[in-house]
Amino acid sequence: MKKSSAISLAVKWFILIVVLIAVYLPLIMIVAYSFSSSTSVGGDFGEFTTGLYTKLFKNAKLLTALKNTLLIGFISALFATLLGTTAAIGIHYMRRKARALTEASSQITIVNAEIVTAMGFFLLMIFLRDTLSLPANFSMAYLIIAHTVITTPYVILTVSPRLKQLNPNLLEASMDLGAGPMRSLITVMLPQLAGAMISGFALAFTLSLDDFVITNINAKGAGIDTISTFIYKNIRRGIPIEIRALSTIIFAAVLIALIVYNIVKNKKLKEQKKKVL
Repeated sequence: MKKSSAISLAVKWFILIVVLIAVYLPLIMIVAYSFSSSTSVGGDFGEFTTGLYTKLFKNAKLLTALKNTLLIGFISALFATLLGTTAAIGIHYMRRKARALTEASSQITIVNAEIVTAMGFFLLMIFLRDTLSLPANFSMAYLIIAHTVITTPYVILTVSPRLKQLNPNLLEASMDLGAGPMRSLITVMLPQLAGAMISGFALAFTLSLDDFVITNINAKGAGIDTISTFIYKNIRRGIPIEIRALSTIIFAAVLIALIVYNIVKNKKLKEQKKKVL
């Protein structure tokens, strides 16, 4: 019995180590080779240098793509968080049948193939511009709208479970004490949903940064490049090696944000436990 449990534990550890290596080895290589003079990743390391970071801040096209990516991601994630939270609250207080139908329909863009959604946005713009003769055109604003639409369902999925955990009596008590529905929503419900809203924003922001298909199809008319479309365009000509430095900066920023978020979250949990005790 002890032998079988020891073998089982060894197998579990082996699988875990293999998975961790598969996930983190490419990231480690990018970080390591961002300080290398080598023109290729995986070959001779060459000399240790910070030259790629210097080149990065001199590459105007790549910096513009980064600015566009961050701008689209931040604004669309902000709108998605507001819309997704509002939608989740509305769905939560619907009747059972209407709630089930609305929840299912709100997740269409998640289960739908991304290429279909991308072509849908593309054809919609052509329809508005040519068929209805509206002054609509592919632009940064249109990309933000598209990214907001595809990320809002993920915010709904993130906020909805937290809503189910809330004590419904708190909202009723707030209104019994004289606060209106809007004031009760802002002062009682939203503070309790803050953690889920932050998680939803982070997820929406990450999905926007990572998107390629929708951005590539709908950004051509606007002449806008994001990091993903910039890399795609330069694959044949050769991707600038300073992309390693940019990837490292993004990875470090995300890692720091996660560490800070978890530290703050753990402090709040400890404070709540102390209050309960």
